[in-house]
Amino acid sequence: MAISTQERDIIREILEMAETKTTHMLPEVMANPVTNYTSPEQLDKEINTLFRKFPLVMGHVSDLAEPGDFLTHDATGVPILITRTQDGELKAFLNVCRHRGARLEDKPCGKARTFSCPYHSWTYGLDGKLRGMPQAFGFDGVDKSKIGLKELPVWERFGLIWVMPSVPDHEVDIDAWLAPLAEQLNGLSLGTHHVFRKWELHKNMSWRLLLEGFQESYHFCHAHRDTACAGYLDNQSVHLNFNPHVRHALPQPNIVELRDKPESEWEYRKYFMTQNYIFPANFVQVQTDHVYIHTVIPTGPGTCVFQCMMLIAEAPATEKAERYFTKNYDLIRVVFEEDFVIGEGIQKGLASGANDDFLFGKFECGLQFGQAAIDAALRGEIAV
Repeated sequence: MAISTQERDIIREILEMAETKTTHMLPEVMANPVTNYTSPEQLDKEINTLFRKFPLVMGHVSDLAEPGDFLTHDATGVPILITRTQDGELKAFLNVCRHRGARLEDKPCGKARTFSCPYHSWTYGLDGKLRGMPQAFGFDGVDKSKIGLKELPVWERFGLIWVMPSVPDHEVDIDAWLAPLAEQLNGLSLGTHHVFRKWELHKNMSWRLLLEGFQESYHFCHAHRDTACAGYLDNQSVHLNFNPHVRHALPQPNIVELRDKPESEWEYRKYFMTQNYIFPANFVQVQTDHVYIHTVIPTGPGTCVFQCMMLIAEAPATEKAERYFTKNYDLIRVVFEEDFVIGEGIQKGLASGANDDFLFGKFECGLQFGQAAIDAALRGEIAV
């Protein structure tokens, strides 16, 4: 596959770093107040802005491949029901009956023709319209067309399902929002990929601590000494800040062999893990032959949920292929857990008073870019 101009520039920069033993650096160290991790008021602001007013990944298109397919999502604290209509249109709604507020669907996923409230059997179509109510004469004069399910913005982009967990007061241009990463993500053809594994973990740490584990590689040869360390150059990577999104390119040690090849023969994906941070809490982590999709969501002070999908180009056709991707899955679960154990340990010490600030080093670029974007969004300076 031909590489982009951006990827060619990344390779040039990495080869220069490897030659001079340097890395990507910012001008200053950033001090990030520990209260950003501990303050209930801060968390409320983050939930009400970052996790209500920005798109979050909630599935893969294969989850809703056919008319009648549905899935539910509750991790944000907003009950969400996502469906594929008979016309093939994707819809997202609040999973709440308009009569007395009962939850319509409890299953995490499935297939349906309609959704019926368990309380009084008010029934809604896949398009969210109210189709029927028992003993309708008791509601004579009520305009059924005005009490369909409350609709939320939903999109299919790059093979993923994105939902904004609130009703915006303006038109949302999702394509403009995702444009900085569109060329790369379109080239992955994730819509035709197979979901090899999907999992969800509830962790006892601030969502920020979990997020930050994916925003720098400084920790690789310490936290992942016996796992991920050998797979990448030590703390040498390129961060492209698209404010608020970030493309983080982490090279494998064999990248140096490209020095002896003409640029016309260069390849990109073969030599990199690319960590694409899509604000505020989504990641598309591109490995050499498979992809992980992560979303991190706060569930309370000091707790969060980590949702992940492992995507491969096609379903394994042989036992050998099944073993290969299972081995990769098992390894990534070990690597992630190494981060999570440390994160939960940090959480236990937050209230100790040992630190007033956390220091983000000059080469911890992703941390600095991410924190600056969060601050800007909470000030109302970043919006979809």
